[in-house]
Amino acid sequence: MKTRLSIRAVLLLSLAFATFVTAQQSGQSGRSARWRLYGDWPVTIEFGERQMNAIISFSRDNEGNLTAQWISAFGVTDLKDVKLEENKLSFVLVVRWRDNEFTSNFTGTVEDGKLAGTLSSDRGESKVEGQRSPRTPRAAGNWEMKFKVGDRDITTVLAVKMDKEGALAGEWQSQWGEHVITDIAYERGNLTFKRKSKFGDREMESTFEGTVEGDTLSGVIKSDFGEMAAEGTRVGAPVIGMWNLEVAADWGQIKQRLVVHPDMSGLYGTVPIKKVNLEDGRVDFMMVMEFGDQTFEMNFDGKLAESKLSGEMTTSQGTQKIKGTKVIRPSRRRRAM
Repeated sequence: MKTRLSIRAVLLLSLAFATFVTAQQSGQSGRSARWRLYGDWPVTIEFGERQMNAIISFSRDNEGNLTAQWISAFGVTDLKDVKLEENKLSFVLVVRWRDNEFTSNFTGTVEDGKLAGTLSSDRGESKVEGQRSPRTPRAAGNWEMKFKVGDRDITTVLAVKMDKEGALAGEWQSQWGEHVITDIAYERGNLTFKRKSKFGDREMESTFEGTVEGDTLSGVIKSDFGEMAAEGTRVGAPVIGMWNLEVAADWGQIKQRLVVHPDMSGLYGTVPIKKVNLEDGRVDFMMVMEFGDQTFEMNFDGKLAESKLSGEMTTSQGTQKIKGTKVIRPSRRRRAM
């Protein structure tokens, strides 16, 4: 028995299907816009003839809601009422300083990797501009590589670096021979590159194919002489990453963020750190903070144990006690599970 649909029924079904497709596309578009927003956005804020630097860090909570933090040299503040509609961005910034509270409202746009808008308060308006920082690939950093040549155990360092445009470069650091790495690429956990090696008058070409999982790099070196298995571990892994800090300042407890990059440089709030040192569980670094026409040297010395950091920051103004917890992000495999 065949069932005939009326013209009205066909139209209703077509309308329902079109509505469903539009909703799906809208949802995908909204999710896509958010994915392009997640991450750190260094911005400059104009105050008359002066400029202030900050970082707006976008993420999501456990329910999938858009969240953000305002990070500066003076601490971390959770932004309120963060909204993204198409390319229109808005949020509320509430800053507490000693016993005072200051509220500002931001309205602006996010487009083509750039953020622009105005921060308004009862004290006036400030222009805000910035762009998203490129994501650091998991392959970046210094890798202590171990492999065998015949019966001999060899240890070298593979340094993978990223420039401001996000392009990768590699360096094979060894006491044996001269080496040049080209065509380095990292995609979906896989690291590949070509290597030209020179030992005296002899030259050799080889390739590497490996997989990054957490702080380990496993792969194979291939050449005309055969294949060699190579295993690598990330140098400085216990301290590399993002740290949520609690700082005991004279005016009270404040939040701050420490980021240690794979090359062991870093950021304390927005203040650059040239080199973070890690040795036998001890962590130290030095940085210079500029405030107006004045500069302050700041030195941190502390200890690291089980993703916990504790120590003291010493300046000409005194000493602050700091405690930190490392932000542990799930690996690709755990997310998939």
